[in-house]
Amino acid sequence: MLRYWLWLTSLSRLNNQIRLVLLHRFATPEEVFLAGEEELRQVEGLSGEQIAEILLHDLSEADRILDDCQRLNQRVLTIQDAEYPNRLRNIYDPPCLLYVKGRLPVVDEEAAVAVVGTRKSTPYGISCAGRLAFDLASCGAPVVTGLARGGDTAAAVGALRAGGTVIGVTGNGLDYIYPPENQRLYEDVAAAGALLSEYPPGTEPNPRHFPVRNRILSGLSVAVLVVEAPVRSGTLITARLALEQGRDVFAVPGPIDAPSSAGCLELLEEGAGVGAKAWHILREYEARFPDKLHPAGRSRRSPDPIPARPKPAPAPVKTREKPPAPEEAPGTGEEPALIKVTAERLTDDQIALLGILEVRTPKQIDDLIQQSGIPTRRVLSALTVMEIDGLVRQHSGKRYTRMAVLADA
Repeated sequence: MLRYWLWLTSLSRLNNQIRLVLLHRFATPEEVFLAGEEELRQVEGLSGEQIAEILLHDLSEADRILDDCQRLNQRVLTIQDAEYPNRLRNIYDPPCLLYVKGRLPVVDEEAAVAVVGTRKSTPYGISCAGRLAFDLASCGAPVVTGLARGGDTAAAVGALRAGGTVIGVTGNGLDYIYPPENQRLYEDVAAAGALLSEYPPGTEPNPRHFPVRNRILSGLSVAVLVVEAPVRSGTLITARLALEQGRDVFAVPGPIDAPSSAGCLELLEEGAGVGAKAWHILREYEARFPDKLHPAGRSRRSPDPIPARPKPAPAPVKTREKPPAPEEAPGTGEEPALIKVTAERLTDDQIALLGILEVRTPKQIDDLIQQSGIPTRRVLSALTVMEIDGLVRQHSGKRYTRMAVLADA
């Protein structure tokens, strides 16, 4: 019963490892709740104070958390649930439960990569984190991030711009936005992926939480990409945890005299992979996830890149030309040549927007947002990528028409 899970994890005198020991001994939180003092004294490592707290049988905090979760639209994923990722369950100290907001992908079937960087990132680090996360997402890899200032935020924004899946792991309750300027980012991550925390609603950020949080970042991932890290930093803690968990570690080379890159250079000296290009990282996992990963701009089923938009033939000279209607697309009155593109090449957002856009009548961004129900940032991201690929055309006043049609439509 969920109420007992919340009770067990809300006991302040118990750490996560003791909770795992109790679950191993009694199988379920309810059995821990019902255990007598003598049974509890047989549990190795359990102190008298911890036993006394268990025997209080106080469910009030659990009831408060349950009410908050229902009010805030958060769900709870326990370590015994089928949806709980095996990849995370098998680390040394997996969280007993996770609070989730959004839609968590089937992590064990994804080549998720954690992109981490120092909070005091340089412009070089911000640029690298955003570009590499964009490319990782474009190649089909979910991006895991701590949503902290600096490199973490840049990575989340980059992956969202590519229309990718982002898993944000926080060191506070999911209702507490930290840093506060990331409120919109929290919302976008929950819409395009999932927010996770092992801390209940109402938990404020605490410096002690973040190093503990880092084991979840690496535990969810097949690899950790370190963008920038001073020699002594929480970012390097994540890299060390990743190695202990058997994960691969990649590091972005930086200037040899830059303190913010000293940790990355140290990792490279110790044998970390060079994290300069997204596909150089992901090709290591292509055989494990053949239906998930592909070089950016290419499809596993359709290996040819999206063709360039063909140039229309010159329009014939006319003695009198009827002016276009006010809402008609600029250009000739002829139907423009459309690119045929398969759905496998596109994100869900791009497919939805192509279904709304028209060939001859430009549509405003606000109309696209309203009709699609997609968050603003994801609409802008999808339109930018499609415009680069020649699938849509931008007109004056930020209006768009489509230049492509689904091949199977």
